[in-house]
Amino acid sequence: MADKTSYYATGRRKTAVARVWMTPGSGAIKINKRDVDNYFGRATSKMILRQPLELTQTVGQYDIYANVCGGGLSGQADALKLGVTRALMKINPGYRGDLKKAGYVTRDDRKVERKKYGQRGARARFQYSKR
Repeated sequence: MADKTSYYATGRRKTAVARVWMTPGSGAIKINKRDVDNYFGRATSKMILRQPLELTQTVGQYDIYANVCGGGLSGQADALKLGVTRALMKINPGYRGDLKKAGYVTRDDRKVERKKYGQRGARARFQYSKR
């Protein structure tokens, strides 16, 4: 009988946080208890999520259950990609080299700069008037 161990990993991007569980199975992907096709409308978001699986040739081998919160759909897709990548590295540490070379292991830590008090925006300043 196949090993039914569940592998857990967390992925983050901007303000989105994805908690990912991967178990050996038929390749079903559920995000917030919804099917991936219902959750993501754009094909690019679904493609981003599947990139680590396609690189490691594990498409259809693992069921993915994810809980995602915060951010927008694009940030959530990137957070899921990092979560899936980290779970795959727990499943087989040998995947790390290929995943790292493709740039999936690195966490993209860019966030929106905060707005400063007394100003219009993060970087925007009020116009200087000499007279």
